[in-house]
Amino acid sequence: MVSLTDKAALTENQEDDNTSTQSEIKAPSTTGLTIFTAAVFIVGEMAGSGILALPKSMVDTGWSGVILIVLCALLSGYTGIILGRSWQILKDRFPMYREHIRYPYPAIGFEAIGNSGRYMVTFCVNFTLFSVSCVFLLVAANNIQSLLVQVGVSVSFCVWVPIIAAILCPFTWLGTPKDFWPIAAIATTATGIACLLIFVQEMLDIGHYPDVKFPSTDFGNFFEAFGVILFAFGGHAIFPSVQHDMKDTRKFHWTVGISYVVVVLYYLPVSAAGYAVYGDLFITRNTDNILNILTPSIITTIVTIMITIHLIMGFIIVINPFCQELEQLLNIPLKFSVKRICVRSAVVALVLFVAETIPKFGIILGLVGGSTVTLLTFVFPSLFYIKLRRHENDEWPREKIEIWEYILHAEIILVGLVGGIASTYSVIADLANADHPSFTVPCYVNATASGG
Repeated sequence: MVSLTDKAALTENQEDDNTSTQSEIKAPSTTGLTIFTAAVFIVGEMAGSGILALPKSMVDTGWSGVILIVLCALLSGYTGIILGRSWQILKDRFPMYREHIRYPYPAIGFEAIGNSGRYMVTFCVNFTLFSVSCVFLLVAANNIQSLLVQVGVSVSFCVWVPIIAAILCPFTWLGTPKDFWPIAAIATTATGIACLLIFVQEMLDIGHYPDVKFPSTDFGNFFEAFGVILFAFGGHAIFPSVQHDMKDTRKFHWTVGISYVVVVLYYLPVSAAGYAVYGDLFITRNTDNILNILTPSIITTIVTIMITIHLIMGFIIVINPFCQELEQLLNIPLKFSVKRICVRSAVVALVLFVAETIPKFGIILGLVGGSTVTLLTFVFPSLFYIKLRRHENDEWPREKIEIWEYILHAEIILVGLVGGIASTYSVIADLANADHPSFTVPCYVNATASGG
C-alpha cells in the first residue's frame, strides 16, 4: 500500500509533477476493472464476517442496532465516495499517481497533511488488513471443523487453522486485484447465497426458542457492538487500491453506491431476524457467530459451506494489499519472483500465529472496528478531502468549501472518534478480564480452544 520512500524523494517527484496541466490528464484506461467488477471486489471484501457477527451485535444494542447499521452504511458509503474523489484529485494533479502504485491510500494522506498522514494511514491500513485476514482464517477453520463433525470427523479447530493457512498460501502469491477478479466474484456470489439461506433458516426457526430473552444493553456491550458494526462497513482500506485498478477511476462513486446497496441488503434481514428469533442464545452459548446458533439442517450446512468459500476467497483479496506494501518497502519488483513467494509466505505465517494466539474472532472484530477501521472509514477520508481541496498552486487554485461541508465532515469525524474510542475501550477492558466469556486461551496453550 504505502511506500516508505523518504520525504525528499517524494518532494522531488511532486516538483516535477506540478509542471503538468489539466490537459495532460490521461483518458480512462482500456484495461482494468469495470464499475461492476470493482463493486464485486468491495462486496467480496466487506461482507462475510460482518454477516456472522451482526446478529450478536443486535443483541448487545437492541433494536437501535438497526438504526446503527443504516447510519453506519450511509456515513461509510459517503466517506467511501469522498475517498475516491481524493484519489482522483491526486491522479489529476500528479502524473506519478497515474501509473501503477502500491500505496494509494497512504499517498492521499501524504499529499493532504504530509509524512504524518502517510505514516498514520500506513499503520491503520496494514493493521486492519492483517486483522481481517486473521478473522477470515479463524472463521473458515471454525466452519470446516463444524462441517466435518457432521460426518464423524472430529479434528480440533486449532488444527484446522494451520492446515487452511498452508492451503491458501500459494494463492496469496497472485499479483494485484485486477489479476484475480474471479476470486472476488466467487466470494460475493457465495455470500449472497449464504445470506438468503440464513434468512430462510431464521424464518424456519421462529417459535423453536420460546424462552429466549432480550437482555438490556449497557455501555460496554453497546459500544463493543458498535465497533463490530463499524468493522462490517470498514472496507476503505482497499478502496483506493480497487479504484486505482479501474478502467475509469472517475466512476468509482457508482461502484461504492452499488456495493453498499448490496451489503445493506445482505446485512439487515439477517441481523434483524437473528435478533428477533434467537435473542440471548448468543450469550448463553458464548458465541459471536450466528452459524453456531442456527438449528442444524441441510440449509445450515449449505450456509456454512458458502460462508467458508467466501472467507477463503476473501482471505486472498484482503491479504494482497498488505503484501504489496511489504514488497514496496523491500523494493521487490512487481513481476512474479522467489522474493514475492518468500515475503507473502512469511505474512501468512504471521497471520497464522496471531490467529492461533487470539482464536475468538469477535474480539478482533471489535478491537479493529473501534480503532483503525474507524480512522480509515470516518476520520481520514473527511480530513484528507477537506485538506486536499484547500491546497493550491499555480495550476490548481483552492476550491471553495461551503460552511455546510465543514459542518458535515466535522460531525462525521466526531461520530467516528466518539464511537471508536468507546468501542476500543470496551474491548480492551474485556481482554483484560480473564473471567469474561470473550476470553480464550491461545491454541498453542490449549489445542482444544474453541473459536467463534
